[in-house]
Amino acid sequence: MCGIVGAIGERNVTDVLIEGLRRLEYRGYDSAGLAVVDQGAVVRERQPGKVQALADAAHAADVHGRLGIAHTRWATHGAPTQCNAHPHMSGDIAVVHNGIIENYESLRERLQGEGYVFTSQTDTEVVAHLIQSELKQGGDYFQAVRRAVAQLHGAFALGIVRACEPDRLLAVRQGSPLVVGLGIGENFISSDQLALLPVTNRFIYLEEGDFIELARNRVSIWNAAGEPVRRPAVELDATLHASSKGGYKHYMLKEIYEQPAAVQRTLNGRISDGRVAVDAFGPQAAELLAKARHIQILACGTSYHAGYVAKYWFEAIAGVSCHVEVASEFRYRTTVLPADTLIVTISQSGETADTLAALREVKARALGALCICNVPTSTLVRESDLAFITHAGPEIGVASTKAFTTQLVALMLLVLATGRRQGTLSAERERDIVQQLGTLPALLDGVLALDKDIERIAEEFGEKHHTLFLGRGAQYPVAMEGALKLKEISYIHAEAYPAGELKHGPLALVDNDMPVVAVAPKNDLIDKLKSNLQEVRARAGVLYVFADHAADVRPEAGIKVFPMPSVADEVAPIVYTVPLQLLSYHVAVIKGTDVDQPRNLAKSVTVE
Repeated sequence: MCGIVGAIGERNVTDVLIEGLRRLEYRGYDSAGLAVVDQGAVVRERQPGKVQALADAAHAADVHGRLGIAHTRWATHGAPTQCNAHPHMSGDIAVVHNGIIENYESLRERLQGEGYVFTSQTDTEVVAHLIQSELKQGGDYFQAVRRAVAQLHGAFALGIVRACEPDRLLAVRQGSPLVVGLGIGENFISSDQLALLPVTNRFIYLEEGDFIELARNRVSIWNAAGEPVRRPAVELDATLHASSKGGYKHYMLKEIYEQPAAVQRTLNGRISDGRVAVDAFGPQAAELLAKARHIQILACGTSYHAGYVAKYWFEAIAGVSCHVEVASEFRYRTTVLPADTLIVTISQSGETADTLAALREVKARALGALCICNVPTSTLVRESDLAFITHAGPEIGVASTKAFTTQLVALMLLVLATGRRQGTLSAERERDIVQQLGTLPALLDGVLALDKDIERIAEEFGEKHHTLFLGRGAQYPVAMEGALKLKEISYIHAEAYPAGELKHGPLALVDNDMPVVAVAPKNDLIDKLKSNLQEVRARAGVLYVFADHAADVRPEAGIKVFPMPSVADEVAPIVYTVPLQLLSYHVAVIKGTDVDQPRNLAKSVTVE
């Protein structure tokens, strides 16, 4: 969620730090700060609000140095104020931190008893004072930091500098992402390689518990046991990580329009002769998919909705029992896994803290673990037995769009591969669904043509405070995703229900001031859905229906119909997602919210 950048080199690193923070803005934050070592002192600047405010302050003060750390903060402990912004200091020590220190209260009480004065409400400040306390016990700076870190409980990534150690940048990765960037006569750390692409394309991906010391011409790494280790360096093609808006007003709109191409990338190389290439999921996939008797999907947010759609697919197409659960709930309850359960985790970033923790909790009890992810170098990919990379490309907007549709495509491929390996899916049906998947890019292009019509009706939501979304069958989680998008970026309260549940309570909310959005493909449930829509009209509710033109949902007073292309029921959830994304986007623009960086939210949720 927060972002760390650190640098050591022969040049002034202030601009490198600030540019790195700019590239991490998409993750979500509410304050920013930096600290550099200059002539034996730590010079610090911190500002609430945007990175630009920090840049202005740093340049006005002519901050410069060859060693520094910087941070964007998403508030957990304490309000988004200047005193709570990172870096935090104790004497000549400065620290930046992502994650949460769970035992900070007891540490704070102990340190206050030692005479340390706290100037913030954060959990991070205890780290700086704890290091300073350990230094007073004697010994080397490096060992003092190791002793301090050993006392911390929780998930964290740390960057640490000291005024009298201008040639050393220390860092720790424990439960929160951190990478090392390798340069020539300079080295870097960051929460995300994207921040460092202007200065390097060579990276080391750290493991849990790694402790790192960076010098200008050296990177030293120790593992959780304190043993020196070598981690491989990976060279990336920076052109594959381009993140410009490309002429669009917002990243979110750009990413909505990228979906036809993103879906095609997800399919490329994964289909051959009308069949799914099972080995696209990894060398053990054929064996594990044949043995799996139950699928347990773990995910959060948008990825959870993708998994919820897949539950319908696994059981209807592959004939395999499937359960989907929010990872943050699964990890904290007593769970019973059926024999031969395959764990499937889903995450755009591969760094979602709750999903990673849930995987670690259950992996040893499962048949195996497969992840669907957009980032091949992520922790989730490294810790799973099998991995399927969606190739959606960088997604900068906090509200996920192309990550969701590519996850759905990946999940359908997994369903087909599982059905074939289990012998429950005929070759004929597999070919039929594969053919439907192949038409998706063209179908999505057709749906994007509705953009102007959707933009016009978005005006009608501008003054609304609540919206209901309805769907049936596999379209119910699509309605859930539509509601999430609207609330995320427009701040309109939105809820989704299976349409058949209206009469069990939600119908009490319906009146002429409550927009009701429905997705209505032509399938076996369409007549029942149309009856549910009439229940809304009878209570003066205003309906916005995205309907297959063959479904015979007719526009009339209080019912606005948007004709959708005819599409096979199996892939309809992917197609019907797109108009709901466009609706949310245009409503947010009308309301004047920050579309790409909505308040209080972060792109990569690396804390609980």
